Amino acid sequence: MGKAAVTITIACAAATCAAVAAAFFVNRRLRQRTSWKRAQCIVDEFRGGCSTPLSRLRQIVDNMVVEMHAGLAIDGGSKLKMVLSYVDNLPTGNEEGLFYALDLGGTNFRVLRVQLGGKEKRIMNQEYKEVSIPPKVMVGSNEDLFDFIATELASFVASEGEGFYLLPGQQRELGFTFSFPVKQTSINSGTLMKWTKGFAIAETVGKDVVEELQGAMHRSNVDMRVAALVNDTVGTLAGGRYEDDDVMVAVILGTGSNACYVERADAIPKWRGPLPASGSMVINMEWGSFTSAHLPKTEVDDALDADSVNPCDQIFEKMISGMYLGDIVRRVLWKLAAEAAFFGGKVPSRLEVPFILRTPDVSAIHADQSPDLKEVIRVLRVVFGIQSSTLQMRKMIVDVCDIVAERGARLAGAGIVGILKKIGRDGGSLANNGGLENHSYAAAEERKKTVVAMDGGLYEHYPKFREYLKQSVVELIGKEAAEHIELRLSKDGSGIGATLLAASHSSFVAEQE
Repeated sequence: MGKAAVTITIACAAATCAAVAAAFFVNRRLRQRTSWKRAQCIVDEFRGGCSTPLSRLRQIVDNMVVEMHAGLAIDGGSKLKMVLSYVDNLPTGNEEGLFYALDLGGTNFRVLRVQLGGKEKRIMNQEYKEVSIPPKVMVGSNEDLFDFIATELASFVASEGEGFYLLPGQQRELGFTFSFPVKQTSINSGTLMKWTKGFAIAETVGKDVVEELQGAMHRSNVDMRVAALVNDTVGTLAGGRYEDDDVMVAVILGTGSNACYVERADAIPKWRGPLPASGSMVINMEWGSFTSAHLPKTEVDDALDADSVNPCDQIFEKMISGMYLGDIVRRVLWKLAAEAAFFGGKVPSRLEVPFILRTPDVSAIHADQSPDLKEVIRVLRVVFGIQSSTLQMRKMIVDVCDIVAERGARLAGAGIVGILKKIGRDGGSLANNGGLENHSYAAAEERKKTVVAMDGGLYEHYPKFREYLKQSVVELIGKEAAEHIELRLSKDGSGIGATLLAASHSSFVAEQE
């Protein structure tokens, strides 16, 4: 073969390679464009399913009010349990003396003591101790658990130092915050319905948890009376009321979510017996179980619910609480990876792990203001092991976080407005004032300032969530009415609240009166 022929052959080969390479890059670019369009479609479809226009929020508010009425009428009449707390005396600020609290709600518990000095001196002194519960105790015997708690309580009482003292004739009394499902039968009695959060002591179910604690304290030679059994939401309300008489509602937005509020006793048809002297009672809504045909659920929510330990239950909580928001985002990212090759040809293995993305991570992504979204890069690398991403991809991830947080916050805001509407504090129609017939009185109620005590890490540490929630409340009730509503952070109010409820339901106070 001559030189000319060789040259032609090489040229042809080069041209062929160039053509193949060009075709490869064109095909890859087409695939990328197709994948990106599919990713945009997935996010747009999810956004549409999560939308919370004002008209939908108003329907949810009205549904909440209807379910509240139904739950107050009869047990089992609504998905909202509307549990009678038997708290009919909220703290006034006049309380005096030494009071204790025990806060049991997970793998740790806290014991607290507070010295109260009445209107002038208020909380004079306070101390607390946190104790980890050994795993074997959480699944051992009923006596093992309560004896362990009582032993730690005895040690804490023994360390009482200067600045803590009983008033003459006063016995030590305790508020027991017990954040597990309980059927309450009085202010200081209630039977355990089931354990959650890793506890598994079958013999305790059906027993009065106050009696069990009281017996354990007797065995440990602790001379103390349980004056009040409450859950953390009711404790938050009590703590808020101690600081401000305008506190009428408490909402916890943390790992889980719940709400309680002050209801007129004569607006509780299922209440049996004489009406309390105060004329009111705190209702523990257990609002996590609320559901409505108007809730903006998507196939992602349905899949999360189906995979949960309690399918078809706690639907509202699964859309608004800190335990679930991160996993909703993870599931959308998985869908992007599986259906749009968002992270390349393979789905990153860690995207398959439930709850690996926590809500604090979502908050960090959402708050990222850096030009190249460095926090998103960090979360992708640390949480999912994803080493590379484009700025365009990272912006889409921020968008997904925004969709999830905005929906959750606006739904929580609608829930709050539902409560305000039920008690006639929403500045709107007088028709939903809890059965009030005196419209002039109802109008006066609407003009009052109302404080909602807010607690929980989701509300406290997720600024964008908090902003969306407040915006939704203003949208629903209007700017003028919103001037009379304050959402106020009541950090860690449940522990102090339990001591205050022990004080407001103290037998020592009753004897003095």
